[in-house]
Amino acid sequence: MNDDVRNIVLGVVATAISGGFGWFTRTYVWRRALRRKQAFFGLPAGSDCLFVVNRQMGGTEGSVHRNDTFALLEISALIKDCGANLQIVSHDAVRQGFGERAEFCIGGPASNNRTTAHLASMLPGIRVDTSAEPGPDRGAIHVGGETYRWERGQAEYVVLARLTTGPGTRPVFLISGQTAVSNQAGARFLARNHERLARTYRGNSFCVLLKVTNSDAYGPDVAELLADVTGPARTPAAAAV
Repeated sequence: MNDDVRNIVLGVVATAISGGFGWFTRTYVWRRALRRKQAFFGLPAGSDCLFVVNRQMGGTEGSVHRNDTFALLEISALIKDCGANLQIVSHDAVRQGFGERAEFCIGGPASNNRTTAHLASMLPGIRVDTSAEPGPDRGAIHVGGETYRWERGQAEYVVLARLTTGPGTRPVFLISGQTAVSNQAGARFLARNHERLARTYRGNSFCVLLKVTNSDAYGPDVAELLADVTGPARTPAAAAV
């Protein structure tokens, strides 16, 4: 074997080794990211999860707002990535506890009975004005001594929470917005920022408040994390006074 052939053979071998190492590294990184995503959402491959849909405000019974449907699509992509199975259930048809299956619950207490139950049992420090009468406090979120009022098309607020009842239990993700657009914004924020949230809270329960700005112009795209309200949200309102 002359030097030219030897160099060609060595080059091919080096390329194969380098390519194989690169493939192994990419696969390892991808699998590690997938495991972290599955752990954060409580969605191991082949598991089942619930998506609890609300009703459209002012609509017929069983109708769902278009933006809430878009929120479902945002979450469905995450569930598919994890290799889990999705079951869609209406808010007034759920008759089970939480912890056995991961759950995504969309909509405020005015349109979702399941949200009302979760707020009462796991986030008693949050109060939402569900009055049907027009007024400045309609839909307002009260938590930690602060009031977050809905300004139509300009400022809308969303409660985004990951809630667990103990080690080994599956989480409930609550996205309780003041409008359907803000529900979608909360779902999109979760989809885009789940890695940062996982690093920050390391598998623990949390509750944050998001602000959606100028939805008339930007829709659900401009949402920012306004405050971490985990402590006051989990403290009964009477005890927080």
